[in-house]
Amino acid sequence: METVIEDAEATPSPSQQRQPEAAAPSEAGSAPAQPAAETDPMAELKSQLESANAKAAEYLDGWQRARADFVNYKKRIEREQAELSQNMAASVLTRILPALDDFDLAMKKAPADGDGAKWAEGIALVQRKLNAILENEGIKPIEAEGQPFDPNVHEAVVHEETEAHPEGHVIEVLRQGYKLGDRVLRPALVKVAK
Repeated sequence: METVIEDAEATPSPSQQRQPEAAAPSEAGSAPAQPAAETDPMAELKSQLESANAKAAEYLDGWQRARADFVNYKKRIEREQAELSQNMAASVLTRILPALDDFDLAMKKAPADGDGAKWAEGIALVQRKLNAILENEGIKPIEAEGQPFDPNVHEAVVHEETEAHPEGHVIEVLRQGYKLGDRVLRPALVKVAK
């Protein structure tokens, strides 16, 4: 019986044989599984980092575009407001120009002596103040007399033959023209040499 016992001890039972075999693959599998387990979290972290970097770049790009759009919007609004302000000023000041023309006509026929001379000095003072207001608003008279005729700023109403002035030059200003910056508010009515 001893031999049988020895054989029983020496020869493992089928269930005992399975356990070490089952343990052996798990041991063999666990050694490679551990690096695989370590690789998976690293790969997952790398993919999450790449995803986060891509989102951050996308958000940064969107933010930069939105900021550029806002800066452009702000510049456009400022430009539109300046243009609107200039148009409003031009509209109001254009209505004042006929009164300035009347002052110019009155000063051409102003009396030189007597009581009318004192009155003319007062009118001249008012005219100078009005001209100063217009200059402060950016309105300037168009230089015309003696200048070559420019259809952009002059309106010819009379052509006159003369030898005193070169052909195509302005001889006389019949009504003063005005500019607001580069914009012509009213062209000068002029007499042009033939």
